[in-house]
Amino acid sequence: MNWLLVIAGAVVGAPLRYLTDRAVQARWAGRANYPWGTFTVNVGGSLVLGFVSGAAVSSGTFALIGTGFCGALTTYSTFSYETLRLAERGRGLLAAANVALSVLAGLGAVTLGIELARSWVG
Repeated sequence: MNWLLVIAGAVVGAPLRYLTDRAVQARWAGRANYPWGTFTVNVGGSLVLGFVSGAAVSSGTFALIGTGFCGALTTYSTFSYETLRLAERGRGLLAAANVALSVLAGLGAVTLGIELARSWVG
């Protein structure tokens, strides 16, 4: 039954990822050609995953939100591809900054999510 919850979460997460990426990229178009859309969905997904993890939800809720929704919302493959493209275009420093900023922001967001859940759940 949990696999249906994963699918249901992904049905929401995947289109939200696409729409968020497009909206953010349109808003920040031309600003150093940085992949702001992917950065946004990955950090946002890390925050949500941290919150769900910190709230110690049921396995069904985690399958729906943690695995399905966050799994479809976030994207390691696009992050890797966009970082490689930056490097290939001679933007090595920006590629390295993308890696560092994405990892640090993701870790910060997941930690914040856990702490928010713990303070909320009590």
